[in-house]
Amino acid sequence: MFKTFARFGLTAILLGSALAAPVSAAEIKIGEINSYSALPAFTEPYRKGWQLAVEEINADGGINGDELVVISKDDGGKPGDAVTAANELVAREGVVLLTGGFFSNVGLALADYAKQRRVFFLAGEPLTDAMVWSQGNEYTFRLRPSNYMQASMLAEEAAKLDATKWATIAPNYEYGQSAVAVFKERLQELKPDVEFVAEQWPPLGKIDAGSVSQAIDAAEPEAILNVTFGPDLVQLVREGTTRGLFQDRDVVSFLTGEPEYLDPLGAEAPEGWIVTGYPWYDIDTPEHQAFVDAYQAKFDDYPRLGSLVGYIELKMIGEILKKAESTDAEDLIAAAKDLEMDTPFGPITLRGIDHQATLGAYVGTTAVRDGKGVMVDFTYKDGADYLPSDERVQELRPQ
Repeated sequence: MFKTFARFGLTAILLGSALAAPVSAAEIKIGEINSYSALPAFTEPYRKGWQLAVEEINADGGINGDELVVISKDDGGKPGDAVTAANELVAREGVVLLTGGFFSNVGLALADYAKQRRVFFLAGEPLTDAMVWSQGNEYTFRLRPSNYMQASMLAEEAAKLDATKWATIAPNYEYGQSAVAVFKERLQELKPDVEFVAEQWPPLGKIDAGSVSQAIDAAEPEAILNVTFGPDLVQLVREGTTRGLFQDRDVVSFLTGEPEYLDPLGAEAPEGWIVTGYPWYDIDTPEHQAFVDAYQAKFDDYPRLGSLVGYIELKMIGEILKKAESTDAEDLIAAAKDLEMDTPFGPITLRGIDHQATLGAYVGTTAVRDGKGVMVDFTYKDGADYLPSDERVQELRPQ
């Protein structure tokens, strides 16, 4: 009888303790996939950016009281590995949505996975237009300004140049091919007498910069479009400068003004190139300064563009989850369409018609200041001003 009484007494004590204990918040797990080992110059700052965002979201009450948790995986820059990671995150980890992506071919593979598995996917970085147009689907959204948007911004400046004979240099995969095609289209719309006299398509990460420079120079263009980035860009700039490729020629270049790609060049950075980029050091707005201050306080480092992409990406996910008040994919889609939010670059909208955000980009020219490459004479281009009409989108995107 004692044993029975004692057993019930212990049960009562344990139950009382459980009732008295504070109830812990539930977790909302999301899956993040990126090419960390393939391109650390961009993805490591990107990781820091989303970590800062998650910290701020949870400190501000989380997602309607629940804690936001990110489970991150490295795809190594390979589409197959990205899909494997996505499947593990959804099937084993129980994430409610996917986000991330860097390379365009990887992003398209993840978008297709999202469509097949009916999982919400917010792509941060992949820039190919196919992501939201020709291969767009109901489950995939994209944050960064696309090839079409950045090409339109650059073509607007290129059309002001006297040059009519152009050559192009781009990595031979989805991103490079898409960027060149849309830049040609946009520039020729603005300046019909333009002709393209040479193209070079080096393999990504394996550029033979000497041969590329020699081939482009032999075609005698008046201007060059460059789409290379990362280590390929460094080699092209060094070899092209040595061979006089850029002398007395205009150069227009995607992404080159981003610190990830400009900083490694140091005093060797090209001067006078027209670029898209991120001049964080000279952007003078309260919203951006607040982001820079928070980032530097946490990491004791300055932000790169990847930092900003990761930060806004997770902030956007937070807003979508709060608005949806559900983790069901269909509810997330409904919440994401035409979502409006503030960012360090100003207010943006996640368009319902094609799932493309209106985040813009800075366009300016390169210079060297105190032995380091910088952007000068820059202007922020609102992404909403460089997107096609709804009628055109309906032609481009599967209905």
